Amino acid sequence: MSEAEHRQPGEVLIVTGMSGAGRSTAANALEDLDWYVVDNLPPRMLKPLLELTELAGGAVPRVAVVVDVRGRDLFTELPAVTRALRDARQLRVLFLDASDDALVRRFESVRRPHPLQGDGTILDGIRRERQRLAPVREGADVLVDTSALNVHQLSSRIVELFSEEGAARHTVTIMSFGFKYGLPTDVDMVADMRFLPNPFWNEALRPLTGQDAAVQEFVLAQPGATEFIDAYASALTPVLAGYQRENKRHSVIAVGCTGGKHRSVVTAHELAERLSSQPGVAVRVTHRDLGRE
Repeated sequence: MSEAEHRQPGEVLIVTGMSGAGRSTAANALEDLDWYVVDNLPPRMLKPLLELTELAGGAVPRVAVVVDVRGRDLFTELPAVTRALRDARQLRVLFLDASDDALVRRFESVRRPHPLQGDGTILDGIRRERQRLAPVREGADVLVDTSALNVHQLSSRIVELFSEEGAARHTVTIMSFGFKYGLPTDVDMVADMRFLPNPFWNEALRPLTGQDAAVQEFVLAQPGATEFIDAYASALTPVLAGYQRENKRHSVIAVGCTGGKHRSVVTAHELAERLSSQPGVAVRVTHRDLGRE
């Protein structure tokens, strides 16, 4: 068998999403992670590009391709091209999204028109783009909502998602949050811890957080707390195994309480401890709203 036949195709990431949602920031972060990044490539050129990278052997192990509506009518080919390539390559699609309000503010701040607005408004262009991107968003492997992220936070999120994880086949991020600040949109599952008494009403615990031992002891001592965490971790075991079989490389489990300060923080850490022993799984913990109060 020749050297070329021994070569294994490397990982491929398609970066797409709404204009103004942070594709350039994501591409720069991927380059810093030593991905080979190609910007604004027509979908029909994906296959020839990947064939060239295979000829390079291990020199180009990970390729990220930015594809978006700047490709005009050629962009409509992306879903079909992606389906065809999935059979032969380790391929994922990253979709960057943001709320209409956030996108309008970003376009207004840089004083540039939306690529699809034509003679209409920025919002008209955003709505046209959402309609055109709907099939791509539906088939994405990783969805990141950048509405509340600045460029530095988005870069950090990309590093979390796409840095090397050793032998891990799946990375799960456990995110605590506060319901009063809104439900996270880029998550796979949500757990609601508001069935437990709120430490906020205990004057000694109110200024503390779920990272403090006193709050942890209080939360875990409540009836149903450890039973729920044990049962939820057990229920997630076959889910994470199934994600690996389906080559889903990343998932986000959101754990919420009222303010994202006490109960959800404790639960997130407890879940991480239980799930970290899962084979092929790397676990990260992040606290979306800790420090907002």
